[in-house]
Amino acid sequence: MGNIIAFVRDSLTNMVANIGTSRDKAAASFYSMPILSDEDLLNAYRGAWLPRKIVDIPAFDSMRAWRDWQAKKPQIEAIEAEEKRLNVKGKLLETRIKARLWGGAAMVIGTGDQDLTQPLEVERIGKGGLKYLTVMSRRQLTAGEIDRDPASEWFGKPKLYQIRSTEGMQVDIHPSRLVIFNGNPPPDDEIVTTTYAGWGDSVLLSVVDAIKQADGTAANIASLVFEAKVNVIRIPDFMQNLGDERYRAKIIERYTLAATAKGINGDLLLDKEEEYEQKTASFATLPEVLMSFLQMVSGAADIPATRLLGQSPAGMNATGESDLRNYYDRLQAMQTVEMTPAMARLDECIIRSALGSRDPDIYYEWAPLWGMSEKEKADVFKMKADAARALAGTNTSPPLLPIEALSDSLVNTFIEDGSLPGLDAAIEEYGKLNEQEPHEDETRAAAGAVPAGGQN
Repeated sequence: MGNIIAFVRDSLTNMVANIGTSRDKAAASFYSMPILSDEDLLNAYRGAWLPRKIVDIPAFDSMRAWRDWQAKKPQIEAIEAEEKRLNVKGKLLETRIKARLWGGAAMVIGTGDQDLTQPLEVERIGKGGLKYLTVMSRRQLTAGEIDRDPASEWFGKPKLYQIRSTEGMQVDIHPSRLVIFNGNPPPDDEIVTTTYAGWGDSVLLSVVDAIKQADGTAANIASLVFEAKVNVIRIPDFMQNLGDERYRAKIIERYTLAATAKGINGDLLLDKEEEYEQKTASFATLPEVLMSFLQMVSGAADIPATRLLGQSPAGMNATGESDLRNYYDRLQAMQTVEMTPAMARLDECIIRSALGSRDPDIYYEWAPLWGMSEKEKADVFKMKADAARALAGTNTSPPLLPIEALSDSLVNTFIEDGSLPGLDAAIEEYGKLNEQEPHEDETRAAAGAVPAGGQN
């Protein structure tokens, strides 16, 4: 007994206050999967600005600057013309938006083949062989049996997809004929159950709670505006006489007249025993409260508030530049890791359809998403020109690189970064006018080392 008493004294336990017990409010918290039907997703996207921007902004920003083909000028013109004919940029944007909204979408690569169940043979595509690109969401494309062969290129992916036509016919299509994008990929398709197997989740699924909290806060603040000023009038024996119907009618008539008189001249006529008070609501901290919820949405969506909300950066000396740079770096990583592999077969088809063959030297780079200001461009141009002068040497020091090689490299640099628009065409025209090879001092003058004639 003594041991028990000592134990009770050493450990204070109170079941009412939860002191010394294992009852913890946080123990009742758990994660559950939000339920968003297709109708919910559609209504959110069409009827609310936050979900629409969360879906559209990364898809649009990842393609805004598009890409730069690296090839000879006639080849580039042919490839870009083919992209324009097929509306590749517009179709890809539509695919990306639908993939983010619904959880998955794909572009069908149309080559005119009759048997779509066979893998796409890119090498057989000739000039004009790419016929069409059709965008379909996961609501139109049903994923078939998952490929479980570890040696297969499509391991973990559906072996075939089914397209259901309006006539009720089913068309099977091989995944190599599709440019497939998912919203948020499932962590493990073995344990994730979904209505649309073989696809990902909508990007709104993981941020819907934060969106609802922000929208609810904004709606309550908007409602509070109508209650910003409330008039309180104290009437003697009001509750005692409220049961009399004639009294109620007189009260309504009385204060309707009082409100009318106040609206005309600002004076309120009251009985000596009546009391009048005006209560106002404070909005001093509500903007900060709402902004806190919106910033949580921004963090959940992984989109900077300066981009999602269109607001100016907050804080002293804040520019928001670092947030945007990090955001654009993430999009560039998405282009490399997600978009480029998904579009690999389509790009090969575009090249062959535009040129009739595949030049191994042709490739493309995604254009930078972060644009420099005019001053920054001028500073970069000046640094490159100064570096070229140092490499070209002077009358007293020999050039560090062959002048012809330096000149060609400098010209290519200025053409690729757009520092001197139209430089390639101008040089080509200049070459036609000058049949003879320029002298070394003239080449050095073009590179900015010394004036033609050899004088500093």
